[in-house]
Amino acid sequence: MLGLMPTSLSVDEHGDGIGDAWTVLRENARLAGLEAPVPTCPGWTTKDLVLHQGLVHRWAERVVRGVPMRDAGTIELPVGDEVLEREGFSDSDPFDWLDVGAVALLQALAFAPDDLDVPFFLRDAPPARFAWARRQCHETTIHAVDAMAARLGRPPGADEVWFGASLATDGIDELLTGFVPRRHQRLRAPTPWRVGLRATDSDRSWLLDISEEPVVTTAFAPGTELPDDLDSVLAGPAVLLYLALWNRGSGDALVSTGRDLLSAWRHDVRIT
Repeated sequence: MLGLMPTSLSVDEHGDGIGDAWTVLRENARLAGLEAPVPTCPGWTTKDLVLHQGLVHRWAERVVRGVPMRDAGTIELPVGDEVLEREGFSDSDPFDWLDVGAVALLQALAFAPDDLDVPFFLRDAPPARFAWARRQCHETTIHAVDAMAARLGRPPGADEVWFGASLATDGIDELLTGFVPRRHQRLRAPTPWRVGLRATDSDRSWLLDISEEPVVTTAFAPGTELPDDLDSVLAGPAVLLYLALWNRGSGDALVSTGRDLLSAWRHDVRIT
């Protein structure tokens, strides 16, 4: 299943992002302790977080290797997921179990061809190898932020995380162009609402046309100015914007004009 939209980072850069985030997740979860609550994932302990991430890495690795899926094109786990769950929860060392899955995922991505033809669940995505590398990079990054929150007892600030504007911009683009327009997302408005978002330190911007139908996102080329006929604008450094849009930061330091996007976002946009 080949996609349409390019990524702003290479597979190697996404692989580095996975490796960095895996390390951050592992160390922060270890320091917090496996029974620590995760403020950004209510009801979870760090053990739940570690096992979830290990399971997702194994799921993605199987998809990249072409293991048959129950329903091609969805995000359901491949055949054998119950075995993986039992394996993770019975392992005597969840951190070792996490490591094995992360290494297997990185190896699968490294050896996959650029024309890899396997399912991916977002429309207008990049070709499958690039889409899975990006998805797992941001999946692991966000959950590493969750592990930091478990250690700190609160969500980390933009000045406390390890990644910079280029990775954050790539993740904002995936969220706005891939996840938010999906039909089951609840971000809607009874009258048309045009929202501009701008990452001020990476020169990237996006337009959301919000209505009673699924959101339509327009991603602009670097350096393109936002249209003038906007009802709202949300702007700020890419890392701040990334954390706020993934519901891991308050967004209080962002510049917001017009109707308040963040209030509607926190209520309606949840990626599960």
